[in-house]
Amino acid sequence: MRIGELASRSGVSVRALRYYEEQGLLTSLRSPAGQRVYPEPAADRVRLIQLLYSAGLSSRTILELLPCVESQVATPESAARLGAERERIDAQIAELTAVRERLDEVIAMSLDPAHNCEYRPV
Repeated sequence: MRIGELASRSGVSVRALRYYEEQGLLTSLRSPAGQRVYPEPAADRVRLIQLLYSAGLSSRTILELLPCVESQVATPESAARLGAERERIDAQIAELTAVRERLDEVIAMSLDPAHNCEYRPV
């Protein structure tokens, strides 16, 4: 499939696909006319790359881990790396949860007439 079709199937931009190639995350062949041609499983790979990016992994980390994730075979090193990424994500979740709780407190105060909280645009 060509780059436009892959972009459509995977829900990412053509620019993102080119970036993935630059980073070594995705490969293509070239047609006689010089157009990129991707194999059918490329859309699944792109969705996996997007998922890993959304989890906060860098392209370098994704490049290191992608073979293990796709083959579902982990080395001790990749398992440790994935564990470290999970811990990092857990820490982010804890921070965001604390921020949400604080925001809930501020919202509750703003709705309480006793606090006389007024919104004043800057």
